[in-house]
Amino acid sequence: MLAECAHKVLNVWLVTAALLQELSIRSMNNTSTTHNTGPLYEFYSRSVAYISGAITLMVGNHLQVWSGYYNEVILIAIVYPILAFIIGKQIPERYQHLRLPGFMAIDSFLVGCLIAFMHFAWIPSILYAVLVNTSVLVLGSFVAWGICVALIISGMYAGTLLFNFQYVPELPTLINLTAALGIATHLAVTAYFSGKQNKQLARLHIELQQQQNEQKNLSHKVAKYISPQIWESIFSGSKEVKLETQRKKLVVFFSDIKGFTQLSEQIESEALTELLNNYLTEMTNIALKYGGTIDKYIGDSIMVFFGDPKTQGAKKDTLACVAMAIEMKKHMKVLRQKWRSQGVQTPLEIRMGINTGYCTVGNFGTEARMDYTIIGKEVNMASRLESAAEAGEILLSHESYALVQDKIICREKGQISVKGFSRPVPVFQAVDFRHNLAAKSTFLEHELPGFSMYMDTNRINNYDREKIATALEHAATKLKKQKNMQG
Repeated sequence: MLAECAHKVLNVWLVTAALLQELSIRSMNNTSTTHNTGPLYEFYSRSVAYISGAITLMVGNHLQVWSGYYNEVILIAIVYPILAFIIGKQIPERYQHLRLPGFMAIDSFLVGCLIAFMHFAWIPSILYAVLVNTSVLVLGSFVAWGICVALIISGMYAGTLLFNFQYVPELPTLINLTAALGIATHLAVTAYFSGKQNKQLARLHIELQQQQNEQKNLSHKVAKYISPQIWESIFSGSKEVKLETQRKKLVVFFSDIKGFTQLSEQIESEALTELLNNYLTEMTNIALKYGGTIDKYIGDSIMVFFGDPKTQGAKKDTLACVAMAIEMKKHMKVLRQKWRSQGVQTPLEIRMGINTGYCTVGNFGTEARMDYTIIGKEVNMASRLESAAEAGEILLSHESYALVQDKIICREKGQISVKGFSRPVPVFQAVDFRHNLAAKSTFLEHELPGFSMYMDTNRINNYDREKIATALEHAATKLKKQKNMQG
């Protein structure tokens, strides 16, 4: 009789489990794996625990240890795991994190009731209490464990009210053995499905890492089309990608190559492209070194601004911009030597314009296509200064000059008429840092047809000074001999 009842209980559960598994597999084809397998694995583990409890109660009933409310308790043990699974599947995604703690709280209360129903017998009571406590500790929260203990005690109290208090510390060995086997089976099933879930999580972790690497590679590719500062502010979340602008005091820089148009008519497009890319690469590295935000390239022209998205204040931003321009001017000598060795004889020079003032900065365009840039009359002023500059010259507006004159040697260039401005504006030429133009200058340069010299004594290593001096002496001796022979 006992075996027949247990067999019927298992058959009902197996049919139900198969049906629920089929429904779960179908739903997994449309939704995420972890959302569906979690409740399914919990259903298997919970069902084994409650079925072991039901079989233990059947054995006790067969031995006439308890009988009152027997059918109702058996029904709850069979139906509750199924209801928990169905309800868990219906919980919205945003509340799924509460599913497991919630059902474990119910499990704790029901175990307390079961302990009262079994007359507080020592062995099965300890086994089922350990079972539910172990399951709750998996959550990794002492608060949850404390709530579990409180609910077990509450369940015991409710059970004594419902089933009347009886205390039978010792039960027949068969009941204890059945409870122990049931708990052992539950632990084995739980361990098995935990292992399967861990494998799934490991696979999902690998897939997530692959996706993150792909997204990272893609973001680095996209970053090449926008300024690094803008890219960083977008991906860090400090800037929203939407159409919005703001007024800021910025330092605006424009530069272009004097004579580039004529050069483009003299050399092949492939060689011109290589030269231009080399020039833009070198200038960009210098701009990034000083913290400039590169706005755009327009042929051989470069537009850079300082003060957004990060600023050190108008004075330091202007000084950084002028320092960048001075280094660009000096670095052109290195590039000219390189280009000359490649057959480019045209002495290319850059001209630059710098202005400090309030501009409108932000995203312009449409929701489908945006451009992060700056506009305003101060931008136009910087562009006009660049157009008015001579080859190798850095022109500053009065505002920029006033902010850097204590650090930079500047020459007053008078006033120029600027398109779009009603009155002539004073302009100044930035020469170099004051400490570089002291009594003993560390910088020497000279260029003539067939001769080019650029020397910064601060950057020459001590062990190279003798070699350079020897080379200069040999060159001077050779020039004198040739001069004497021609004379």
